[in-house]
Amino acid sequence: MDLYQAKNLVGDLHNSTPGEGIKNVELDDRATMDLCMMASKLAYENAEVVRNVVVHHWKQLMTLKSACLQRMQMHFVDFYDCWDGPFLFNGALIPFVIGNHFIDYQKKKSTQVFLLCDKPKDATLILISFRGTEPFDADDWSTDFDYSWYEIPNLGKLHMGFLEALGVGNREDTASFHYHLQKRSTRHCYPEAAEVESSNEGPHSERSAGIDKKGIPPEMVEMSAYYVVREKLKTLFEEHKNAKYIVTGHSLGGALAILFPIVLVLHDETNLLQKLLGVYTFGQPRVGNKQLGRFMEAHLNHPVPKYFRVVYCNDLVPRLPYDDKTFLYKHFGVCLYYNSCFIEQKMDEEPNKNYFGITHMIPEHLIAIWELIRSLTMGYTHGPEYKEGWFSIFLRVLGLSMPGIAAHCSVNYVNSVRLGKS
Repeated sequence: MDLYQAKNLVGDLHNSTPGEGIKNVELDDRATMDLCMMASKLAYENAEVVRNVVVHHWKQLMTLKSACLQRMQMHFVDFYDCWDGPFLFNGALIPFVIGNHFIDYQKKKSTQVFLLCDKPKDATLILISFRGTEPFDADDWSTDFDYSWYEIPNLGKLHMGFLEALGVGNREDTASFHYHLQKRSTRHCYPEAAEVESSNEGPHSERSAGIDKKGIPPEMVEMSAYYVVREKLKTLFEEHKNAKYIVTGHSLGGALAILFPIVLVLHDETNLLQKLLGVYTFGQPRVGNKQLGRFMEAHLNHPVPKYFRVVYCNDLVPRLPYDDKTFLYKHFGVCLYYNSCFIEQKMDEEPNKNYFGITHMIPEHLIAIWELIRSLTMGYTHGPEYKEGWFSIFLRVLGLSMPGIAAHCSVNYVNSVRLGKS
């Protein structure tokens, strides 16, 4: 699928009558899903490619009061390359600078995210897209297959690897999760920082410790994916008073996309949550247990659904980590499942929820053969823009032995959204 296709990606998100704003995100809103999937796919590119595609190739058709039509460039906000985990201080995890001590951050940039608006001025839509699992990044794949979790009282269990990728903790010191995942009004003090925060005067005051009025270290705002996106959103809403935002991502990016509002809920960011239009994830792994799902359903799916989880056929990643008596991971939200013929079904859980099983093995391989044959003919049957590249076909060949990996390719989700039938 060509990312440079200058299709009207977001024009249908607006009503035909000027000034009425954005329609509600609905299950059958193909324009919303199309924009989110293409943004999720674009997130795999580098910053310059993302900027070029958004500014020069993604156009929106706006209806003016004079009844004439004018093409308008979408507004690229920024691309962020963020670090994993919190700060380190002499081998211990510390979330901010203390006095004159130099604090090093883990030298590992593995979380990328970009933001765009539908218009440079008076925007009505802001889109946040997290990058997903890269095919040849061992760290990304190890995160997907990680089963460790962190438990928050009265909320549930959260996937520890995804929390690290979002920049709100590090497993080397679980106290870092406690610090970043609690309400800001009751900020936790690290042992090394207790003496610093006990006094508001002297050289070790909060200002000298490098903490702003909101209790957020400036370094954290610059390096953590969660904080950098949250603070940028607040700035954008000052410029675009009537805007709302959508969070999206494919694979690991989908996990980060749903974790973002979860942490907003933990931080009581009511204003930002009220501006949330929806969350669309594609091929997203599980992020927590059943208790977490019940807690977030009240915030994201009532009174109307805002969280939509798209799953394609035999994709392995949405079946990870396992949903069984040992690991206890559980999906929540509205599942939009597409079979190999791109027929959409609304359900609570995708079929074959843990993937591996003798009864599903033969159908999975037969479907993989069908998908390979179809990929060679898509350009002829559906038009040149659906012609698959050599890398996609190569993955489908590999998928003959491991169908779940090939089914995870983003091209399957693009085709499902654009060619899908309810």
